[in-house]
Amino acid sequence: MFWIQLFILLTLILVGARMQGIGLGLMGAFGTLIFVYGFGLPIGKAPIDVMLIILCVITAASSLQASGGMDYLINIAEKIIRKNPNHITFVGPFVTFIFTMLAGTAHICYSLLPIISEVSLKKNIRPERPLSIAVIAAHFGITASPISAATIAILGELNAIPGNTISLGNVLAIVFPATVIGLFAGALVASQLGKELNQDPEFIDKLNDPAFANSLKELQSKSSKPSSFNQSAKSSVFVFLSGVFLIVILGMFSSLRKTSMAETIQLIMLCVALINLFVGKINPAQISQASIFKTGAQAVLCIFGVVWMSDTFISANQSFLTIKLQSIVTEYPWVFSIATFLTASLLFSQAATVKAIMPLGIKLGILPASLIAMYPAVNADFVIPSYPTLVAAINFDKTGTTKIGRFLLNHSFMLPGLVTTFVTVLSGFVLSRLIL
Repeated sequence: MFWIQLFILLTLILVGARMQGIGLGLMGAFGTLIFVYGFGLPIGKAPIDVMLIILCVITAASSLQASGGMDYLINIAEKIIRKNPNHITFVGPFVTFIFTMLAGTAHICYSLLPIISEVSLKKNIRPERPLSIAVIAAHFGITASPISAATIAILGELNAIPGNTISLGNVLAIVFPATVIGLFAGALVASQLGKELNQDPEFIDKLNDPAFANSLKELQSKSSKPSSFNQSAKSSVFVFLSGVFLIVILGMFSSLRKTSMAETIQLIMLCVALINLFVGKINPAQISQASIFKTGAQAVLCIFGVVWMSDTFISANQSFLTIKLQSIVTEYPWVFSIATFLTASLLFSQAATVKAIMPLGIKLGILPASLIAMYPAVNADFVIPSYPTLVAAINFDKTGTTKIGRFLLNHSFMLPGLVTTFVTVLSGFVLSRLIL
């Protein structure tokens, strides 16, 4: 029955992913119904803490967007990127990574991708190179973020182990430098993708179209206009970053906390949103109407359904999976990172993957240090090129160099993503032995 249930799980995930939007969440709920009423499996746990963290973080981020603070941050990022146009393949992704890490959501990259594409074109750099690794950087910014649901989810799973004293500071001390090393390796690979624009036959052929050629000339000749921001926008950024800093401090020093990390993030982020209502001089309705809030709400529903289905399946078959994996994982713990990566490539969510797969890793007896090292492997949502950030990057590249290949998986993001994941996990293993 295990293989039939696995087939149903994978089929529903793939169908839900193709539906996009909230389709994955609805398919997950349908799968849970099949497992419980069709196969008689005990129902799994819904990821309530993860959902609430995402909801609270996007509420705070939406208050930042509504007050103009998000535009102010994007303006700072644009200045950094435009100051270093010749190194766009390295500067672009690292700026994207830092901004994602601070915001706790990869959706901030939608504002940076067109800037990266434009700067690339002005320097005659193939846009595929910086765009591909910038998207990967946005994903990895989530696992290095102190306020992301994924980071708090793994911290929660690790703290459930009796006698474990892993703090948020321990996780970030390993994941952050490992990710920086991994992204640098990914950027090196991305800088060699494809031919130079003036040697690319597909691009040269497109230039024969007058409309296409004129649109590129307009884009290359466009100059960025200086933007001015009022004090309320700048103050809202200070409030948001102060909230992030407070979360990091409370995460590092558990003696200062009166609640769990999940509840701490929820309380602080909601208070950040409240303060920004007054500091940013915005109406509460503007928060729920912000694009970040709408996108985040979709993510909450998707995670709800797909994690519920995955937890129902894995919990019911945990004994079978433990027996099959115990011997090989005991001898080669790194093999679990492959299982994590494959799971993430189907679930399209770092937090969902943590909740679905990490309890199994703990059950298999994998050391906390090794689980932290393998944690960045949950960034496999680039494998199947249907995630919104990948689609956005493809659309922002007017040259058409950033694309999905003929065989679906041979797309622009695959090689930079695989290299970044491999190097980050490998670096994580080295750092975990030095730090923990």
